[in-house]
Amino acid sequence: MEPRFLTIETSGRVGQIALAEGEVLRGVRQLDEARRHARDLAPAVAALLDQQGWKPADVQAVIVSLGPGSYTGLRVGLISAQTFAYATGCAVLGVPTFAAIARQADPAATKAAVLADAQQGKVYVQFFASSGMERLATSAVSIQPFDAFLTQCPDDVWLTGPAMELHSKGLAKNRHIVAAEAWHPRIASVLALGLARWQRGERDDLWKLEPEYGRPSAAEEKWDARKQS
Repeated sequence: MEPRFLTIETSGRVGQIALAEGEVLRGVRQLDEARRHARDLAPAVAALLDQQGWKPADVQAVIVSLGPGSYTGLRVGLISAQTFAYATGCAVLGVPTFAAIARQADPAATKAAVLADAQQGKVYVQFFASSGMERLATSAVSIQPFDAFLTQCPDDVWLTGPAMELHSKGLAKNRHIVAAEAWHPRIASVLALGLARWQRGERDDLWKLEPEYGRPSAAEEKWDARKQS
């Protein structure tokens, strides 16, 4: 019997949750921006379980997208995953959001850069390269001014990620850009990466798993500035 998973992806404006058996999605539900609170996600999970005729105890692991992405969305997704895992005793598996996005790039994209908006003309950036059937990270996530990134980024690197909605127009024709429908993380990609971790026998510590914010929140940055003034 294939393992059963609850998968949560809430890094962007529109979140998704899904139930799956192995690599097969059994039910998917979208969560719009107005319903990205923990109190809203829990009933959505309950409704999806009921739709499939599953009990919470039937789920072997909850797979959750860790970011970078929306601070609010990531917190809600991870807290919901941790609460579900604690209540049911199932495993929890975190998946880097940029790795899921990189997985969706065109087969020709042997080198790719995943970009997300970091505001004030800056982007979160992480580079990936093909290795067999996988795309592996070749750098850590960093924050760079977009113009500086573009100047330094080689022409053979394909560009993808949510920030392409802001920056794709006006790029030079020799720039390789992944198709727009692959810029945002798909629930199936998050599932695939979580399933691979499950098959390798990997599990995350329920209490130590943290979102990958990429930098402090605006409120934290203001607080740090006040302490230093």
